[in-house]
Amino acid sequence: MDLTSSVHNLVMSTGIANFKVGQIIMILVSFFLLFLAIKKGFEPLLLIPIGFGGILANIPVADIAGPEGFQGLIYAVGIQSGVFPLLIFIGVGAMTDFGPLIANPKTALLGGAAQLGIFGTLIGALVLSKYVPGLEFSLKDAASIGIIGGADGPTAIFLTSRLSPDLLGAIAVAAYSYMALVPIIQPPIMRLLTTEKERRIEMVQLRHVSKREKIIFPLVVLSLCIILLPDATPLIGALMLGNLFKESGVADRLSKTATNELINIVTIFLGLAVGSKLSSEQFLQPQTLGIILLGLIAFSAGTASGVILAKIMNKFSKTPINPLIGSAGVSAVPMAARVSNKVGQEYNSTNYLLMHAMGPNVAGVIGSAVAAGVLLALLK
Repeated sequence: MDLTSSVHNLVMSTGIANFKVGQIIMILVSFFLLFLAIKKGFEPLLLIPIGFGGILANIPVADIAGPEGFQGLIYAVGIQSGVFPLLIFIGVGAMTDFGPLIANPKTALLGGAAQLGIFGTLIGALVLSKYVPGLEFSLKDAASIGIIGGADGPTAIFLTSRLSPDLLGAIAVAAYSYMALVPIIQPPIMRLLTTEKERRIEMVQLRHVSKREKIIFPLVVLSLCIILLPDATPLIGALMLGNLFKESGVADRLSKTATNELINIVTIFLGLAVGSKLSSEQFLQPQTLGIILLGLIAFSAGTASGVILAKIMNKFSKTPINPLIGSAGVSAVPMAARVSNKVGQEYNSTNYLLMHAMGPNVAGVIGSAVAAGVLLALLK
């Protein structure tokens, strides 16, 4: 081989010679995700590995996101198997305080209302697939898309891996993207559906919840799940196991491991795996873009449903309910509760809604898992 051929082969093996327009677009999108994470502080623990993973997935020639590549192997081991969502739920359970929900049980209704977006979007996906060329979704596909409305990435991955594995990448990207973009998506909806007077409402202090109540709660929830909806027990069981580590008071090492090492390691791998599906070949397709749009509709509908129900409940409640906490019924813990608190303080600086919003927020986690169990029981 002469020198000219060697130089030519070297040049043709570079990224510059092999870049496609779609790859450049997706790398720019990935850089935008990193900007939101680093500059704006939008869920950096999620968006940094997802954004960086998207860059890696679009590097030409290297095939990092392929079946034999670094990201592809992580995706197969953790997401296709459904293991990562369960490990994440153990960590989430260990970090969750169900005290606000126990102290004010009626906020569980707000967590349930936020799941209405799931079922509304399921119907919307079926309608679109009938009338829009290029979008062909089965009932199982529509159910998997609808679960994005719960703003619960692990639950979306868990359900989709069982009902529509071919859509797993697109749904994982949509679910985690909307979880991270809660501070952008929710406030306009919250302001649109509430008056300034409602946003100023101050809520009464929650009662003290005893240690015994907190220990009994995860056991009761798991028992009810076993009796009524066994299909949801993998998710609910993992969540309640992590919570029992925390509340038992005798498993500090396990609780600390679940809330630190375990969830941090899994989050890194899960983010890289989700980012692998930002490759231009998979993402820039009509079906994927349709899923992204439907996911936005689902998440917006879930937010709106929670706010509207909170407004209705406030009309009949003896103690005031600020409708802003209804938006926290989606499962993005604790970001959605923080957003409720932040918007409330914009209109009343002495208004502290965080703990009140945590009630529907943690109820939303349980609600999305229950919704997934219902869909799984009906469609598996």
